[in-house]
Amino acid sequence: MASRRSRIEFVSNGIKLAGLLETPSNGAVAYALFAHCFTCGKDIAAASRIARALVERGIAVLRFDFTGLGNSDGDFANTNFSSNIEDLLAAADYLRENYLAPQILIGHSLGGAAVLNAAQRVEESLAVVTIGAPADATHVSRQFECDVAEIVKKGKASVSLAGRPFTIKKQFLDDIAKSNTEQIGQLKKALLVMHSPLDSVVSIEQAEKIYVAAKHPKSFISLDKADHLVSNKDDAEYIAESIAAWVTHYLPGYQVLRKKTTGADKGKVIVNERNKEFTREVLSDSHFWLADEPVNFGGANLGPDPYEHLLAALGTCTSMTVRMYANRKGWPLESVSVELSHERKHGEDCEECETPNQKIEVLSRELSFTGGLSKEQTQRLIEIADKCPVHKTLEGELRISTHLKE
Repeated sequence: MASRRSRIEFVSNGIKLAGLLETPSNGAVAYALFAHCFTCGKDIAAASRIARALVERGIAVLRFDFTGLGNSDGDFANTNFSSNIEDLLAAADYLRENYLAPQILIGHSLGGAAVLNAAQRVEESLAVVTIGAPADATHVSRQFECDVAEIVKKGKASVSLAGRPFTIKKQFLDDIAKSNTEQIGQLKKALLVMHSPLDSVVSIEQAEKIYVAAKHPKSFISLDKADHLVSNKDDAEYIAESIAAWVTHYLPGYQVLRKKTTGADKGKVIVNERNKEFTREVLSDSHFWLADEPVNFGGANLGPDPYEHLLAALGTCTSMTVRMYANRKGWPLESVSVELSHERKHGEDCEECETPNQKIEVLSRELSFTGGLSKEQTQRLIEIADKCPVHKTLEGELRISTHLKE
């Protein structure tokens, strides 16, 4: 999906902040506000990749640099957790006044703690997502715990964070000391907690604290082997896909709006290019997924290949048809599994071919049933498998009509 990138500016506490707004070119389903990690910036790889992937799914994203970081004005040494929250609220005000108020708040690391605190003051927000976030802001002091004594004694100190020097003042420590998990229990928003069990900066126990403190609706997704900064692009893509899928439950009219932005009418499927190679976006009236080719064929293997889609269509239809019949009959079918493959048979290898040089496409389907089925019931379900609508389409008289869309 094509997108527009706009560099924007807004003011927070009299200081000019720099942001980047990315929107789908044919309209946004919703607006999201993204808060970056401690001492990072809006252009960190994780923020950029997650935002881009969300835009491809119809969600506009505003990410910005907190005061004193990146392209924003101000002195970082004079900032604190409270000022970060004020920056977030100013960004929400900008969206509200110029576009639409953010319905989704996403925060990475300390940015996650910030969105948890800011969410109640953004009345229009419906969903909050934290990525590798601490339960409260005091956890961030562990990144410079060796310097805390000097900060308290001298009022400030230069500390090294991610290989860069930053001045931390005692007022920062005093400010984060006020942070707690009380606001999480009062959130009254849908919450998605995403965290890696291997996160060495913010431990997985912090995610547990957030989840326990929150009230439903709440969800948790493990990021498995992702590092704290989500430096792997596949992890960032997974985060974006998960957020886009999860948030549909909490955005009113999402499917209707998504249909308008994709242009896919009910019963139709649209396939768009994601790149100039093999990766394709597949859109229906209410779903989005990827198709690709394996790496050894020049693709990125980000989704099933075309024949895997074909096999999936036959396999899912077969499974649904068998299950529907067994349920209707009240038969003890506990589970049904369908394994499929595709091959081309030529000449002497093809017993079904009418002429020696004829080629035939063969879709093989292997069924597995569990449950106390009799032999007669099992045989009948095998016969029913051949009656699934996709099976009939593929073996029936099939014509494909192609024309240029005006």
